[in-house]
Amino acid sequence: MSLLTAKSAGLRRLRGNGVLLLAGVLVLAISIVAAIGAGAVPIPGSTVFKVLVNGVVPGYFEVDWSKGREAIVWEIRFPRALLAGFVGAGLAVVGAALQSVTRNPLADPHLLGISSGAAAGAILALLHTGLFLGLMTVPLMAFAGALAATFLVLGVTRFASATSADRLVLAGVAVSFIIMAIANILIFLGDPRATHTVVFWMLGGLGLAQWAQLPFPLGILLLVAPYFLLRSADLNAMTIGDETASTLGIPVARFRLTVFVLGALITGVMVAFSGIIGFVGLMVPHIARFLVGGNYSRVLPASMMLGAIFLIWADIIARTLLSPEDMPIGIVTGLIGGIFFVLLLRSRTGQAH
Repeated sequence: MSLLTAKSAGLRRLRGNGVLLLAGVLVLAISIVAAIGAGAVPIPGSTVFKVLVNGVVPGYFEVDWSKGREAIVWEIRFPRALLAGFVGAGLAVVGAALQSVTRNPLADPHLLGISSGAAAGAILALLHTGLFLGLMTVPLMAFAGALAATFLVLGVTRFASATSADRLVLAGVAVSFIIMAIANILIFLGDPRATHTVVFWMLGGLGLAQWAQLPFPLGILLLVAPYFLLRSADLNAMTIGDETASTLGIPVARFRLTVFVLGALITGVMVAFSGIIGFVGLMVPHIARFLVGGNYSRVLPASMMLGAIFLIWADIIARTLLSPEDMPIGIVTGLIGGIFFVLLLRSRTGQAH
């Protein structure tokens, strides 16, 4: 009977995960259609659907919309919605992985200084070095900055003997302030005619999304996210502690460094195309754990799905709240994330008592 009970429980979990996945895909599709339709020029969802279908299967629907609306859908809003999804998924999966290897629920690319390093590298490319490697210049410089920030955080923790997870986050915050000061100096020394664009970009924005850019964030996700998924069991072990992970044969130091480097790679590319968008990596993994439990084989894909949905809706708010003005999306995520951060601290304080 116990074996039958275990099998039935497993089938129920599998069925439940399938329902959640299907619901997530449906909500994601609805979110993309809503994002394409929202804006200074609202477009009905039915029209958006017809334009998208006709783009894939020409002539499937009779054209009853203007060329202008078709251009808005295909050339402006659709790539922007996809970029929001890619960036949200990338930042969320990095946040989930970092929270595991640091054993700190407050860890995310923004708090650990990785986003700031990516921003500094991108600003250096945009204002000083120029695009000497073509379109790859900004992503590569952003990755280099994120990687430098990662090693700087690890170096500070070693120098200060801050080996605990909490102190690692504090070291990340300190490094983030230092790097942002350097980034501000680069802006101050840059061309004044270009600095206003960079300042807007530093606050986070998806308004420059283009089809030619989308292969970079998508490619990084397809390249790196499977590694995290394949190592989900190791991430589960890391949440328990280094000693437990070591007894299971996991090279703890090397695995943690690998996660940091791959996290820097994803963060650097995402920041290069979207600017600094904070708190996505902090909030979304907690919501994913609440929905699917603590097993990283479910937490990681759920975080990616929820991260994409969250950032798409954050972008909708940013575009419509002060329409026709386009508010930086970092303001929206910062406001929501700050409130979530306070509530998370309160809940952890309550648990401690």
